This record gives sequence, C-alpha cells and structure tokens, in this order.
Amino acid sequence: MGQTGANMNRSAARPIRVLVVDDSAIVRRILSAAISRYPDLEVVGSASDPYIARDKILELRPDVITLDIEMPRMDGLTFLKKLMRYNPLPVIVISSLGQASAASALEAIALGAVEVFAKPNGSFSVGDLATILPDRIRAAAQSKRIAPPLSLAAPNRKRSTNAEVIAIGASTGGTEAIERILLQMPEDCPPILIAQHIPPVFSAAFANRLNRLAKISVIEARDGERVLPGQALIAPGNFHMLLRRSAEGLHVTVKDGPLVGYQRPSVDVLFKSIAETCQDMSVSALLTGMGCDGAQGLFKLRQAGARTIAQDEATSVVYGMPREAARLGAAEDILALDEIANALLTAHCGASRRAPILEIQSNG
Repeated sequence: MGQTGANMNRSAARPIRVLVVDDSAIVRRILSAAISRYPDLEVVGSASDPYIARDKILELRPDVITLDIEMPRMDGLTFLKKLMRYNPLPVIVISSLGQASAASALEAIALGAVEVFAKPNGSFSVGDLATILPDRIRAAAQSKRIAPPLSLAAPNRKRSTNAEVIAIGASTGGTEAIERILLQMPEDCPPILIAQHIPPVFSAAFANRLNRLAKISVIEARDGERVLPGQALIAPGNFHMLLRRSAEGLHVTVKDGPLVGYQRPSVDVLFKSIAETCQDMSVSALLTGMGCDGAQGLFKLRQAGARTIAQDEATSVVYGMPREAARLGAAEDILALDEIANALLTAHCGASRRAPILEIQSNG
C-alpha cells in the first residue's frame, strides 16, 4: 500500500480544502464557483501556474488539487511528477477535450492523478461540471495511492474459462486498475466489455493507450460492433453500452439516454444487459470507484448464475462501488486487484453452478 496523502490527516469535521490550478482566470472562477456551492467543500486558493501553486500548497495545505495540463512556465505533467515525489496529494486533472490533451491527461493518471475530466465546452456545460465536480473532489479526498505491481505483464497467463464474455465496470481509480487487468489478458481471452466513467474523447485516448500496451485488441466501441475473442470494447464517454444477441452473434448497442445513477456510461446498464443476454455464461468484475453504480447490475448477474467479482478495499483507490456490491451480496468473490485477471480467465460458468437467488439475498 502506498502513501495515502494529506487527506488521511484531514479532520472529518471540517470542509475538504481545494486548490484550483489553471492559467485561465475564467476557468478558475468557474471551478471555484462550482466547488464553493457546497458546505463540505472549500476553495482555499487558486494559482495561475505551477510555481504559484507550489507556494500555495506549502502555505494553505489543501486536501485536493484541481490541475490543468497546459500551463505557462511549467506544464502540468512536469509539475505533477514533482508533486508526487515531494508532496503527494490527491489531484484531479481538468483538461481540454483535444486528443493530445486527452492523452496527456491519461498520462497524468499513470503519474498519480486520481481522475481526469473535461473543461466545459460545447457538449459538456458548466452545469454538467457543477453536478460532477463536487463528487469527484469528495472521491479524491477519500482516495488511496496504490503501490504499482512488480510486474504487469503475465505472458504465461492461460484461459480456461468457458464464459461467453467478460465484463468490467469501474470509476475513480479505474483506468489504472483496468490497465493492470488487460495487460494480463492472453490473445485468446473471451470478449471483454468495459464501462469506465470517463468523458468523451478521453475514452478514445484510453482505448488507444491500452491497445498499444496490451496483447489483445482494445477499441472504443461503436454502435453495432461485433463482440469477438481477443478484443476489449470500451464504452464511449457520454454513451451507454449494452450487449445484444442476433442471428450473427453477439454485438453491442451504443446509445444516448438519460443518466443512470448520475452516470453515462453506466456500469449497471452494461451489467444488466449481459445478465439478460448471456444469463449464466459470463464473468464480471466491479472495480474501484465512488458511489454505487454497478452494484445492482452485478447483483442481477449473480441472480442469473453468472460469476461475479468485486475488488477488495485494500487495493481500491476508492472503496465505494465494490463496497456496495459486497453489501448487497452481489459479489461471489472479493479479490485483490492483481488476483482479478486470473479469476476472470479461469471462471467456470454454466447452469450446473447456478446459485439460488434466495441464498444470495440472505448473504446481503
């Protein structure tokens, strides 16, 4: 377990202290206004570049920092590297929606940032930001830094599962957790469907990054995309993804629609569609994240007889979604992050091991 950061020393009685770092005065005002609406959050200061931010961190001792990537005098990634080395704090990257910025934002996650999301633009309004940002800050304040594994790659990992599909859902901390799992997947793995809470454009950059690193093919899903072995489909940001079956086989539907549990893509939407389509012939994992999205869907999967897994508290950046799944009795197994890939690849599925619904509910 890595260092937990300053948030573990914060008294629960006082507001979460936030420092806003962005070179745009307009963005600083927008972010500060969105945060200050809530009594449990306090903007203790703002900074227009990393040098000013460094001094204000020492002076103001914030619990959470919001950080832009593109700034004068020192770019956000360089600042983040220095911050994580000398004074690690929970950082939320708030970046523009260009492909280059999205790729840099995902690199920031690898360097230790808790989460990334987009600045307001044509498809993401100030109102959307005001709805999402407070919970992201609360999640960051609760987050842990998880030590990296000794080795991500597992070249001898073997598939023995008979599952038709593997499904993964995650939120805060999920991009790194999903990467650690996919890098262990062999080329003959079952089709993988992923719902990660992530903004538009960032989801494409996330898929491209994983496609470069993993042995399997990783792509951002399109409507009607076929579901194939050796391939992972990532739900596009701001769209739900569902599994469907036709005469040609399994495919995904990618669609707009209302937020489900304040999320789009929703893990619940994906998991429930798999329960309807594959019944007991799937295996799913619910990973780190704040809130409860995915817990009900995982419960539906277990009711259908599917294999279900939740990440444990010790290896979760934020133990919210997996905790709710465990509380419901939705998870057949609760495992450390680096045990999950093997469990997904070796899970035996089928009616012969279907768990009685009443028994599951009694364990909730």
